[in-house]
Amino acid sequence: MNYTAERQTIDGVEVVYLADARNKTEVWIAPTIGNNSYEMKVNGQRVFWSPYATVKELKAKPAMAGNPFLAPWANRLDQDAFYANGKKYNLNLELKNVRRDGNQQPIHGLLVYSTEWQVASLKSGDESASVTSRLDFWKYPDYMAQFPFAHSYEMTYRLRDGALEVETAIENLSTLTMPVSVAYHPYFTLPGVPRDDWQVRVPATHQVVLNDKLTPTGELRPLNLQQPVSLKGRQFDDVYSGVDPSKEFSVEGGGKRIALKFGPRFPVGVVYAPQGRDFICFEPMSGPTNAFNLHQAGKYTPLQTIAPGGSWRESYWIKAAY
Repeated sequence: MNYTAERQTIDGVEVVYLADARNKTEVWIAPTIGNNSYEMKVNGQRVFWSPYATVKELKAKPAMAGNPFLAPWANRLDQDAFYANGKKYNLNLELKNVRRDGNQQPIHGLLVYSTEWQVASLKSGDESASVTSRLDFWKYPDYMAQFPFAHSYEMTYRLRDGALEVETAIENLSTLTMPVSVAYHPYFTLPGVPRDDWQVRVPATHQVVLNDKLTPTGELRPLNLQQPVSLKGRQFDDVYSGVDPSKEFSVEGGGKRIALKFGPRFPVGVVYAPQGRDFICFEPMSGPTNAFNLHQAGKYTPLQTIAPGGSWRESYWIKAAY
């Protein structure tokens, strides 16, 4: 068969391997390292950026690389608390499971390096290869102490026609409406192509205005980018809204191209490309950074929520042409 889906053990780490032989595309996922797709290759060349050569190194000293999942809040909170349904919930810092950014703000949620994901199904056939893994958030007191909404996640990686779909499903098991602020933080690279030759496209209508701590002020300005944008002499650490789900975020250069499409429930995207680093991140987000607290302040009205007993589902897609 063209498609392969199998469990493997590499360097003592359990991983899942997906392959599309026809399109020479391979993907490796580590369920016990945040269910991160830490490696994707096309024609034997890396699509995801990582500072590590092996999954053993990633396991020993986890770092932001590959395709981290950000939940139950995406990117930053502007305080050690968040609002939901009009009520303030303080974080319990004594549990030491809250990460902080350079300004000491809580960042990237709780699950980036989570070990609790369990493989629920593994499939391959004539049309695709996929793996679905599950994390029952409600089973873990240290998680619930920080975000007291009983819920579960299912994440599916699906390889089809040379494209990797990343699908997220959330089930609200609590008695209250659950706010949604989830995202991915994938790192991409164009191997062998100098960063100065990379060209970037951003399919959004507005840029989200940020303060000096990189959290939104609540203001939007019309997007004013002459596209494609060259990375030569510039960097990105910006939030964009009004993402067009019919168009693609992309980076290309040297005859290589990586493109992403966001489903409509990812209407916001972050582009992160610091100077001096050979990666760029296109981050699909269900809402802007600090969405819970912006909503409480009346500065962000379309906060997504899940009714008690309800569910939420969305995907984004990655395709590389090397």
